[in-house]
Amino acid sequence: MYFTYILLCADKTLYVGSTNDLEKRLHKHNHLKSGAHYTKIRRPVELKYFERFRMYGKSRAREGELKKLTRNQKLELIKNFTI
Repeated sequence: MYFTYILLCADKTLYVGSTNDLEKRLHKHNHLKSGAHYTKIRRPVELKYFERFRMYGKSRAREGELKKLTRNQKLELIKNFTI
Protein backbone atom coordinates (compact mmCIF):
# COMPACT_ATOMS: atom_id res chain seq x y z
CA MET A 1 0.00 0.00 0.00
CA TYR A 2 1.20 3.52 -0.83
CA PHE A 3 0.06 6.84 0.55
CA THR A 4 -0.01 10.44 -0.59
CA TYR A 5 -0.41 12.86 2.29
CA ILE A 6 -0.61 16.46 3.43
CA LEU A 7 1.03 17.68 6.63
CA LEU A 8 0.37 20.88 8.54
CA CYS A 9 3.66 22.30 9.80
CA ALA A 10 4.15 24.33 12.99
CA ASP A 11 4.47 27.51 10.92
CA LYS A 12 1.05 26.75 9.34
CA THR A 13 2.53 25.85 5.93
CA LEU A 14 1.48 22.66 4.16
CA TYR A 15 3.73 19.85 2.97
CA VAL A 16 2.75 17.19 0.42
CA GLY A 17 4.54 13.85 0.18
CA SER A 18 4.14 10.15 -0.54
CA THR A 19 5.37 6.97 1.11
CA ASN A 20 4.75 3.25 1.51
CA ASP A 21 4.76 3.48 5.34
CA LEU A 22 2.80 6.47 6.57
CA GLU A 23 3.41 5.95 10.30
CA LYS A 24 7.17 5.56 9.85
CA ARG A 25 7.36 8.56 7.51
CA LEU A 26 5.45 10.79 9.93
CA HIS A 27 7.89 9.76 12.67
CA LYS A 28 10.81 10.73 10.40
CA HIS A 29 9.23 14.12 9.65
CA ASN A 30 8.87 14.85 13.36
CA HIS A 31 11.91 13.25 14.99
CA LEU A 32 14.78 12.20 12.73
CA LYS A 33 17.52 13.93 10.79
CA SER A 34 16.55 11.82 7.76
CA GLY A 35 13.18 13.55 7.46
CA ALA A 36 12.57 16.09 4.70
CA HIS A 37 14.54 19.30 5.23
CA TYR A 38 11.38 21.36 4.74
CA THR A 39 9.66 19.72 7.69
CA LYS A 40 12.77 19.43 9.89
CA ILE A 41 12.84 23.20 10.31
CA ARG A 42 9.05 23.44 10.77
CA ARG A 43 8.39 20.85 13.46
CA PRO A 44 6.15 19.57 14.79
CA VAL A 45 4.09 18.48 11.82
CA GLU A 46 0.63 16.97 11.92
CA LEU A 47 -0.98 14.59 9.43
CA LYS A 48 -4.11 16.26 8.05
CA TYR A 49 -4.95 14.30 4.89
CA PHE A 50 -4.01 11.11 3.08
CA GLU A 51 -5.06 8.88 0.21
CA ARG A 52 -4.25 5.17 -0.29
CA PHE A 53 -2.99 3.60 -3.52
CA ARG A 54 -2.09 0.08 -4.58
CA MET A 55 0.54 1.25 -7.05
CA TYR A 56 3.57 3.46 -6.39
CA GLY A 57 3.22 5.31 -9.70
CA LYS A 58 -0.34 6.38 -8.90
CA SER A 59 0.70 7.63 -5.48
CA ARG A 60 3.52 9.71 -6.98
CA ALA A 61 1.26 11.05 -9.71
CA ARG A 62 -1.28 12.13 -7.11
CA GLU A 63 1.50 13.79 -5.10
CA GLY A 64 2.32 15.86 -8.17
CA GLU A 65 -1.34 16.82 -8.60
CA LEU A 66 -1.68 17.88 -4.96
CA LYS A 67 1.51 19.95 -5.11
CA LYS A 68 -0.01 21.95 -7.98
CA LEU A 69 -3.11 22.87 -5.95
CA THR A 70 -3.36 26.26 -4.30
CA ARG A 71 -3.17 26.49 -0.54
CA ASN A 72 -6.93 27.11 -0.39
CA GLN A 73 -7.63 24.01 -2.50
CA LYS A 74 -5.46 21.90 -0.18
CA LEU A 75 -7.23 23.35 2.86
CA GLU A 76 -10.57 22.44 1.29
CA LEU A 77 -9.41 18.82 0.88
CA ILE A 78 -8.31 18.80 4.52
CA LYS A 79 -11.58 20.36 5.70
CA ASN A 80 -13.63 17.60 4.05
CA PHE A 81 -11.40 14.75 5.30
CA THR A 82 -11.67 12.72 8.48
CA ILE A 83 -8.65 10.77 9.71
